Amino acid sequence: MFSNIGWGELLIIMAAALIVLGPERLPGAMSWTLRAVRQVRDYATGATSQLKDELGPEFEDLRKPLSQLNELRGMTPQSLVTKHLLNGDSSAFDDVKKSFDLGEAPGFGPSKKQPPPYLNKTDLNKGPDLSKGPKAPGGPHDASRWDAT
Repeated sequence: MFSNIGWGELLIIMAAALIVLGPERLPGAMSWTLRAVRQVRDYATGATSQLKDELGPEFEDLRKPLSQLNELRGMTPQSLVTKHLLNGDSSAFDDVKKSFDLGEAPGFGPSKKQPPPYLNKTDLNKGPDLSKGPKAPGGPHDASRWDAT
């Protein structure tokens, strides 16, 4: 039930419950919550078993399309093509993947071009010269030109 909640979240919830309810009412609230969760779980189990009893063998016929739907949900386009068109043989995809991984396909391999000759490494390492340029009068924090009106 708490598969998506980690220990940290549970600790935060417990601390918040302790602050909101106080140490006197916290044990009663915990037992009430656990009792309610058990009742909901029992109702769900009872509803499932009642549905199985009422439908009988038709219940299994109802489960087959649902299991097929769940199987289709988990399929990717590659696995769908492999299963239905290639009869489960994925070697064609493996060969294509290897050619792309090795860079054998034209236009998709690693670039062997050199940077343009007008860009050399010394130009790229130099930034703008900030020492040459307009400076603020009187230093960086000059408040003499400030007008408060």
